[in-house]
Amino acid sequence: MFDTLQNRLQTTFRNLRGKGKLSEADIDATAREIRVALLEADVALPVVKEFVARVKERARGEEVSQALNPAQQVIKIVNEELVGILGGETRRLRLAKNPPTVIMLAGLQGAGKTTLAGKLGLYLKSQGHSPLLVAADLQRPNAVTQLQVVGERAGVDVFAPEPGNGVGDPVKVAKGALDEARRTLHDVVIVDTAGRLGIDEELMKQASDIRDATDPDEVLFVVDAMIGQDAVRTAEAFLQGVDFTGVVLSKLDGDARGGAALSIAQMTGRPVMFASNGEKLTDFDVFHPDRMASRILDLGDMMTLIEQAEKAFDAEQAQKAAEKLAGKSGDFTLEDFLQQMQAVRKMGSLSKILGMLPGAGQLKDQLANFDEREIDRIQAIIYSMTPAERQNPKLIDGSRRARISRGSGTQVSDVNQLVDRFFEARKMMQQMAKGGGIPGMPGMPGMPGMPGMGGGKRAGARQQAKKGKAKGRRVSGNPAKRAAAKNEPAKPAGDGASAFGFGTTPQADGDVEIPKEIRDLF
Repeated sequence: MFDTLQNRLQTTFRNLRGKGKLSEADIDATAREIRVALLEADVALPVVKEFVARVKERARGEEVSQALNPAQQVIKIVNEELVGILGGETRRLRLAKNPPTVIMLAGLQGAGKTTLAGKLGLYLKSQGHSPLLVAADLQRPNAVTQLQVVGERAGVDVFAPEPGNGVGDPVKVAKGALDEARRTLHDVVIVDTAGRLGIDEELMKQASDIRDATDPDEVLFVVDAMIGQDAVRTAEAFLQGVDFTGVVLSKLDGDARGGAALSIAQMTGRPVMFASNGEKLTDFDVFHPDRMASRILDLGDMMTLIEQAEKAFDAEQAQKAAEKLAGKSGDFTLEDFLQQMQAVRKMGSLSKILGMLPGAGQLKDQLANFDEREIDRIQAIIYSMTPAERQNPKLIDGSRRARISRGSGTQVSDVNQLVDRFFEARKMMQQMAKGGGIPGMPGMPGMPGMPGMGGGKRAGARQQAKKGKAKGRRVSGNPAKRAAAKNEPAKPAGDGASAFGFGTTPQADGDVEIPKEIRDLF
């Protein structure tokens, strides 16, 4: 959704890099580019004016003029201001001291309220609550049936005493739901209200009557993030008519320009609390302004990635896999690889997972063209192997590969690639686990190549070593020194640094340090 904005901002920041000091002209040009980028993203004009004014004011201050790297300081300022217009801090649901907590959903027809009711119910259920969905949308055709289907998929109870389709009193249903929740010991009630194709008095009157009858702890305005600045106008009308307490952005995975997300919190003074970013019931997250700002600036979203990994991975199983990779308890097998791959798939789409990594914006085309079915093919190949072959892939000879390819509906070349890549990956991961360099990986510690990653100095050292090898190792004429050199243990590749630049020895300039939380995932 934020691709256009992300690309424009990246181009703007790229023009600042390498400048030791920013002139007034540089600041004005940067502010102008940011203004154009935000307007193209369909951000509301008052928000754009205020945002650009704050960025310019801070860019002219001491924090930039006295900085060693002014470009990075400007990026830091833009990031902080983005967090500000997105709401500042993460806002959690307010739960009632005396259950049930009542959450009312409001919004236009087509915004996705009914589906979101199921997503919110599933989310609360995963948090240890017992939610009850209430079918108070009695006018849209089959709205009650849709909520019942969604509730069944989410494993959440639904209160639907009326058939809907124009029959029944939604206010009476909402009031009855509170009595039902107390009787059945549900601690959260989620009321799905009716929507319209546009803002009208009847909609507002019905929504305000339900609000007065249930006295909700939270009124969430559900807005389609793809409708641009109309979202702001609609939100302001609902703010006057219903007085909602928070916003939920639906369809955040769409291809619109994202102006609603950047405008609505600033214009209404109400925080964005949740974001729905897919069709599955699990595609629902708490909205974190700082993480969303990081994604927009292509700085990644490592915290969300870590949280999803913690949910998907079994700690004991991951520990056993790590021990196998380190060579402490046998070899890492295709069975272990399959389990790890299935755990990764539980985290969601691989394209979305990779998109949370810093710098993923530069790989948009590759991520967009990534074929998720490739994982299915790999699973089919492994499932077509016998248990003995999965435990010991060295058993897989030519005839076995032909049998596996027939059983999985793939080519023999696909089986060959999987087996060969598995052995290569296992060797690499074992060296990473043991703290050695990665063979054949340019730019990693101990390897030449990739600039800015500490490979240059070591490349020269290795070339000198190759020259010495070609001419023969220089031997001291002193017998004592000669004996000491012979018994000296060989030094590990990469000067003792581990695979990604973290280890027991100090890092060379430019080595990349991976956060501990991400290292633990391996």
